[in-house]
Parts: sequence; C-alpha cells; structure tokens
Amino acid sequence: MANVSRHPGDLADHPDVSEMRDRYARMLGRPGAVAVDGLLLLAGLYVAISPWTVHFAAAETELARNNLIMGIAVAVIGLALTMVPERMAGLSAACAAIGVWLIVSPWVVTRHPDTGTVWNNVVAGAVICLLGLVAAAMATRASRQVPSVNT
Repeated sequence: MANVSRHPGDLADHPDVSEMRDRYARMLGRPGAVAVDGLLLLAGLYVAISPWTVHFAAAETELARNNLIMGIAVAVIGLALTMVPERMAGLSAACAAIGVWLIVSPWVVTRHPDTGTVWNNVVAGAVICLLGLVAAAMATRASRQVPSVNT
C-alpha cells in the first residue's frame, strides 16, 4: 500500500491548526461543564434502568416505559453535550424540562403510584432538572465569552 501522507507527523503546517488549537483551548477551558454533562449522562442511565432496580409495581408499566424513554433521552443529550458542546448547548434546557416531567409523571401517567416510584422519580427528576439548569447556565456563559466568527 502506498504512503499518501504528505506530512510526516507534524501538524504545524496543517491548514486548520489555529482552528484546532482554539477548539481544544475551549474544551480544556470547560472542565466543570464536562463534569456536569457526564453527570447528566449517568443520571439518564439511572432513570432508564430505575424501573427494574427500584422494582416498580406491575400496574406501573406505563411509568416504567416513560422512565426508560426519558432516561435514554437524557443520557443521549448528556453524551451529545460531552462530545459536541458547541452544537448541543441549547438542549441542556431540555434536560431541565425532562427533569420537571419526571417529577410530575408518577401522578400523570399512573393514578395511584407507589411511594417508592414517587420518591425515585422526584429525586431523579430534581437532580436532572438541576443539572440541566447548570449546564444551560454554563452554555450561556460560554457562548457570551466566545467571540462571533461572522464577519
């Protein structure tokens, strides 16, 4: 196989080196945001598996399905915020809304929820809402600090 590489390993002559350095500097400048995004991912995974770890009642299959879907949604948003934060910053507020939904969903989805499922959803929803608000505030602050590229 032929070696088609023009650069022997040094990126100093790469045409996008300044843009790459700026992006890495932005990423390294937000370690707290990465921690919040990672916690959102973990909280979403917990909500997704909580129907089976908290042992929801057999009558609460709709709530289990709701938690599975909302948990996967939060986990995907948390993963996306970690991987491409500049494109997904607007979705951090969606996590706050999902957190509020998780708080009220036991009474909306099932008429007479079990006490364990209520506590599970209220605590997990509050954590996700708080993390979503923190991530949204960090994204808003970061967008104000980054100068506009439009000329």
